[in-house]
Amino acid sequence: MPEAISNTSPLLYLHRIGALEWLPRLFTEIWVPKSVLAELQEGHRLGYDVPDLAALNWIQIAEPKSIPAEWLVLELGRGELAAMAIALENPGKIVLLDDGLARRTARAAGLQVWGTLKIMLEAKDRGIITAIKPWVERLADAGLWFSDDLRSRILALAEESGN
Repeated sequence: MPEAISNTSPLLYLHRIGALEWLPRLFTEIWVPKSVLAELQEGHRLGYDVPDLAALNWIQIAEPKSIPAEWLVLELGRGELAAMAIALENPGKIVLLDDGLARRTARAAGLQVWGTLKIMLEAKDRGIITAIKPWVERLADAGLWFSDDLRSRILALAEESGN
């Protein structure tokens, strides 16, 4: 199984749809930057429904040694920057990101990127779930925006387009 480094949004949305427990079934290790932990703690302080990473023994907190200077001028959050930098320092790990700019930047740096929808496809492929369509609907209801075209492509990849 692969190893992963996660930004905030995949953790947040998987938590909100009741699928966070998929991650340790899909990955041997899941690293999370301190800045992601801080973002989630701030969300909790403000009363949002966020996962408590301290309660998850399969999460490892990590910190990058440095962040590429060219990334600092982009409109990316601290969690995204840290997750991508850790992935750059640890080739072979998958970086979990949903933001479009972050995903394009990570791919341009040669990183392997999965978003929350890819996690769903992998969960179905590995038999964790039998269908992704209800999970895609839950994800949309939880607030993750994606286009109708992307929804159709994901369902087609899952061989559920006729449902």
